[in-house]
Amino acid sequence: MIVSPATARPASGALSQGALGVIAAILEQRTGQQVGASRSWRIETALQPLLRLNDFASLDDLATAVVSNPDSPLTDTVIEAIVNHETSFFRDASILDQIVDAALTVRAENNGRRFRIWSAGCSTGQEPFSLAILLSERLAADDPAFPEIVATDISAMALRRAQAGRFSQFEIQRGLPVRRMISWFDSVDEEWIARSDLVRRVQFRRNNLANEAPPPGKFDLILCRNVLLYFSDELRSRVFAKLAGAMRDESLLVLGAGETVIGHTKALMPCQRFRGFYRRTPATARDAA
Repeated sequence: MIVSPATARPASGALSQGALGVIAAILEQRTGQQVGASRSWRIETALQPLLRLNDFASLDDLATAVVSNPDSPLTDTVIEAIVNHETSFFRDASILDQIVDAALTVRAENNGRRFRIWSAGCSTGQEPFSLAILLSERLAADDPAFPEIVATDISAMALRRAQAGRFSQFEIQRGLPVRRMISWFDSVDEEWIARSDLVRRVQFRRNNLANEAPPPGKFDLILCRNVLLYFSDELRSRVFAKLAGAMRDESLLVLGAGETVIGHTKALMPCQRFRGFYRRTPATARDAA
């Protein structure tokens, strides 16, 4: 049950505890993300710009409007503002190299079908574009079976930017070497725009990992890095079951450095062949779980 914001107004435009609880509850319901007391500052910081844009006197007034009409476009805007869009090109570059090495090894062993990759929680697209660049550098330009890359995110705003392939000077410089920047992007005014031969290598789709089924089909490689950090244990277990269901027996799952399947699911296990990755538990053990 959602409790209405407290009537007392906190000083300095800060959210009252009641209003903070309202926003946090709607965020978790929509996205699965939990906001603890130590991260409440993120909500206040993210929502401050919306006050002027929507002519609210305080954050409590904004929270009241959201709880009065949780299905309104304003609520969608609030959720978009709070969701973490942190990403960068070639984040953890050495790990990306390992991912591509493993992907190409598995691909070579299954030459009869097209290799499929899913980048879950792709934000504005830097991760899948980085993968596409690495794969393009390792495979022939005319490879008829270039891996299919499907990238998903809960944020419609982030996906629009990803599909447009438009990045600021700050974004393009975060992790992207100059050689690759010049090879794959064009400078237009104060932005950098991904070239069409890069954009066409990634399919962007909206998907709510917490509340929706995965994209159709089976994947050979799934990246779900730093997406589950703020999910409850129960939801994290359900998401792992979804990910396992989207994998083939020989498929690989890559999580963030602070994430693990251990203690959360019996459907997935550490991969002995590719250290640091995860694979599906053998069918007999999974069925017995």
